[in-house]
Order: sequence, then structure tokens, then C-alpha cells
Amino acid sequence: MAAITIRNVDPDLKQRLRVRAAASGHSMEEEARNILRAELAVQDDEPADLYQRIRQHVDPLGGVDLPLPDREPMREPPDLTR
Repeated sequence: MAAITIRNVDPDLKQRLRVRAAASGHSMEEEARNILRAELAVQDDEPADLYQRIRQHVDPLGGVDLPLPDREPMREPPDLTR
């Protein structure tokens, strides 16, 4: 089994992990594994399509209406024959 080391953990975060692990009767290491396992299992169900991910966040807010700029006539293409 692989091992990882996580450096520069915020002291408050470490304390919260310690308390959570003690409350569930696990070591901090086991609690961290459980958190990772649960979080990654949830993310597997999320759509990989960027459009669908954005919709997941915007739809609960009722959507977003963006103003469309007025279209201008197309410019004449440059004359490259000279």
C-alpha cells in the first residue's frame, strides 16, 4: 500500500482532525483515510464535463442571465493582393 506525507498542515486543521478522529475512535491517520475515501467516492459521481459542473453550481441559484452585446457589422477583410 502507498504512503503519502502531507506537509504544512494548518494547526487548526490538524486539531480538528485530531478531535474528529478521537470522537469516532480512530487514529488521525485512519480518520484522514476515511475522509479521503468518502470525498473521492462522491467526486466520482460528478460529471467530468466542465459545462455540467458549472450548471451544477449555477442552477440552484436560479441561473445567470448575461447581457449579450450588440452585434456590429462585419469589417471588410483586408486586401492582400497588393
